[in-house]
Amino acid sequence: MTLSQILSVTVLAGMMLLFLWGRLRYDIVAILALLAGLAVGIIAPDDAFSGFSDDIVIIVGSALVISGAVQRSGVIETLLALLAKRVTRVRSQLLLLTASVGFASALVKNIGALAMLMPASFQMAKRSESSPSVFLMPMAFASLLGGLMTLIGTSPNIIVSRVRGELTGEPFRMFDYLPVGLGLTLIGLLYLRFAYRLLPRDRRAAPTMGEALDIKSYVTEATITETSPAADETVAAFVARHDSEVTVTAVLRAGMRSAPHPDTELRSRDTLILGGAPDALERVIARDRLALEGHDRDAPEGSQEDDIGVIEAVVNTESVLIGRTAGRMLLQRRFGVNLIAVARRGERLTRRLANIELRAGDVIVLQGPLSLLPERLRDLGCLPLAERTLRLGSARKGLLPLAILGAAMAATATGYVPVAVAFFAAAGLILASGALPIREAYDHVEWPILIMLGALIPVSDTLRTTGTTDLIGAFLSDTAATLPPWGAVAMILTAAMAVTPFLNNAATVLVMAPIAATFATGLGMRPEPFLMATAVGAGCDFLTPIGHQCNTLVMGPGGYRFSDYARLGAPLSLIVLVFGTPLILYFWPAL
Repeated sequence: MTLSQILSVTVLAGMMLLFLWGRLRYDIVAILALLAGLAVGIIAPDDAFSGFSDDIVIIVGSALVISGAVQRSGVIETLLALLAKRVTRVRSQLLLLTASVGFASALVKNIGALAMLMPASFQMAKRSESSPSVFLMPMAFASLLGGLMTLIGTSPNIIVSRVRGELTGEPFRMFDYLPVGLGLTLIGLLYLRFAYRLLPRDRRAAPTMGEALDIKSYVTEATITETSPAADETVAAFVARHDSEVTVTAVLRAGMRSAPHPDTELRSRDTLILGGAPDALERVIARDRLALEGHDRDAPEGSQEDDIGVIEAVVNTESVLIGRTAGRMLLQRRFGVNLIAVARRGERLTRRLANIELRAGDVIVLQGPLSLLPERLRDLGCLPLAERTLRLGSARKGLLPLAILGAAMAATATGYVPVAVAFFAAAGLILASGALPIREAYDHVEWPILIMLGALIPVSDTLRTTGTTDLIGAFLSDTAATLPPWGAVAMILTAAMAVTPFLNNAATVLVMAPIAATFATGLGMRPEPFLMATAVGAGCDFLTPIGHQCNTLVMGPGGYRFSDYARLGAPLSLIVLVFGTPLILYFWPAL
């Protein structure tokens, strides 16, 4: 080995040890690895930041924005409600989610399928009172397995098809991958249904301030519109239709207030006092087209729709709101903000919002211009709750985000548009259409993940630039000459799975496919099983969050550590090796 090759392996080994140590955050480790590569001279200064322009950074960032828009649209929630009553156990929910994302990944790009179904995992986790981390990593692994089934499921399949076309004049077709990919997907889904317990139970994304305060129930005020499905429905039917997630504490009709009886028939223009969790209230108000109290009041002159937002705040002990009601304070007229919800721990509020006498410690939701809300909170003596996203009364774009995502997936499936361009365009159209406000879009992007990717790409590429990959290829060729066909195929499969955590999967195929084809010819065997093994191995990175963008996508939302991937992924990698080798040789004989 040359000095540069030794230095490349040393830097990568040191980086992996720091990842496994876990004391430093993953983006800091990536930055240190990049600085080490620069310091020892294996990374040229001109190439140091090339990773930040790599397609994978654009794909992951765009996918996070798209996923946020799909989650905000409420479409997934509506579809999920149809199954939620029957699918309540964690194992059943996990099988439903992993199977859905796995088979969807066969028809569309696996990163797109995962981004589309991630919001469903959060809703399922809430219903089963479990952490989303139970679902997210198994879903990412299922998307990798599902991508093996067709030509368009994952990038390695496309590259391997091209290599076979160059060698034999006949590339792999759309469903040539299906027999092997389907078998591995079914076996993998069965494993994930039971093996999710290997994940640590304490993994979850960083808690928000609102979660720390354990605010579970708000009271808000909404009016039934002419087009609402709640019109002419009884109170009992209204509550049952929404799975008892909200309660109706009072009904206001023609200025008269009454306690709701289960048989009370609701009418248009009735005002309901609703209680429930913020996300449940949001779903009910959006789904039933209710008019939220204060939401239709005039916004200050010059403010745009994207400038209007909501903020959650705690009434301080010295607040001017203590002992007073919103009606008497004339919040809209004097301060330019609307009170749209109130929560009080340990007490069920039943009065109209304007008549609730506020106390210290109450949590309130105010609506107004985002540029003025911090100043207004200071004037009112309230403390904002950071990093808490509430969308009460905000508009939803329904099917628009899904339509944009579907168009992006179709564009990539035809091969006319690269994945990075399609996803970036989809994210841009989502922002331009207002399906996701710009401020929320930036909140959805996991910036530490993108920093890690941008820093690691040039570090991983040193394996290629220093000639280390050529050295590995020569070693594999020498070793394969003494092995039987199944042993040679298993070795290529193992090598591809070992290399792909350090290179991205496309780069792994570009390096490994020519090596596999060359020594298949030298051994007098057909190249197809070796190329198929290369595609399967390159598409199956279950050991790290950096080898495939699907693994990277779930790292932040799931609160995972670097070492968590190997806990669930190492046995799955062994399963792919044990079952994948005979499947490949059965459908693609070597002789």
